[in-house]
Amino acid sequence: MDTLYFLQHYWWALVALLGAILVFLLFVQGAQGLLLRTASSEEEKDFVVKYAGHKWEITFTTLVTFGGAAFASFPLFYSTSFGGAYWLWICILLLFVIQAFSFEYRKAAGNLFGARTFEIFLFLNGALGTFLLGVAVGTFFTGGAFTVDKVSITDAASPAISRWANGWHGLDALANPMNLLLGVVVFLAARTLGLLYLLMKPDVGAFAEKCRKRLMVTAPAFVLTFVAFVLWMFLKTGYAVDPATGTISAEPFKYLHNMLHTWWIAVVFLSGVVLVLAGLARHFLGKGVRQNFYIVGGGALLAVWAILLCAGFNDTVYYVSTVDLQSSLTLYNSSSSLFTLKVMAWVSIAIPFVIAYIVWAWRKMR
Repeated sequence: MDTLYFLQHYWWALVALLGAILVFLLFVQGAQGLLLRTASSEEEKDFVVKYAGHKWEITFTTLVTFGGAAFASFPLFYSTSFGGAYWLWICILLLFVIQAFSFEYRKAAGNLFGARTFEIFLFLNGALGTFLLGVAVGTFFTGGAFTVDKVSITDAASPAISRWANGWHGLDALANPMNLLLGVVVFLAARTLGLLYLLMKPDVGAFAEKCRKRLMVTAPAFVLTFVAFVLWMFLKTGYAVDPATGTISAEPFKYLHNMLHTWWIAVVFLSGVVLVLAGLARHFLGKGVRQNFYIVGGGALLAVWAILLCAGFNDTVYYVSTVDLQSSLTLYNSSSSLFTLKVMAWVSIAIPFVIAYIVWAWRKMR
């Protein structure tokens, strides 16, 4: 196997794993989304903030790490998506920034805006933040209106390799129904995990009944929308690249072919789906409160990881251009150089230590 080929897939797998971990950690946002309606009393709001506020740093750090890993391993994707569709990403980052200070200032001495203002900020982060992240991830399957011309880097007036073809710069993703569907899926996944997370806390008290009632609606809605998205993904026409020539062409049922061709991704995906369904079934049958959060969360992580792997592996176009098909991005034409990927591969040896730190921080913040 060619070294560059291996490292391109190795780093896509790591970036995809970071994305999957981020989706799992969005349970913090899911819990925050309960502040305005479900958590009505001050005691209930304090309970939500108490436990969500102990974990938000891990979610934010993972989001930044995901962006950093994408920049280092696939810089052309970073410059095209983050630099071209910047309005979408600015909205996402703004919603996560307001979360950071809202926890600190909600009941701080001298707060001139009142606790309600910062509770609204936390709600917006929990609802809109998760939704827009799902919309952004949806562009892996629906694409964007960009063009790529590597020769233009020599243009002294405008040395940009990729350019957005319209003035919306990412907001046009909101016009695609499938992006919106995935946004709803991510929002419901975060809300489901957030409810399960709060239910396993020993001092949940009477608030538990409200969480259970909310979960009876949220969990089935999450499963149904997720199934709808997966069916659409498997049935849609994707795009494949010829590694020898770099030519990109349409391929019906591309993502279904990817699952069938790469058996271990299919195993990861099915394992994740089974865990999610098993965890939710245990909850509704009244079995194991604490374990259900980790079962469903672990299943969601595996399912998302498999979907993101499916988006890039097996010679798949992972970011299709809707205005110039041959400008579309693949693992081969958007990655860093062999030298950079090699150096980063050595750096990735530190990943187990990072995971160990996250586990340690998680336990300390309980």
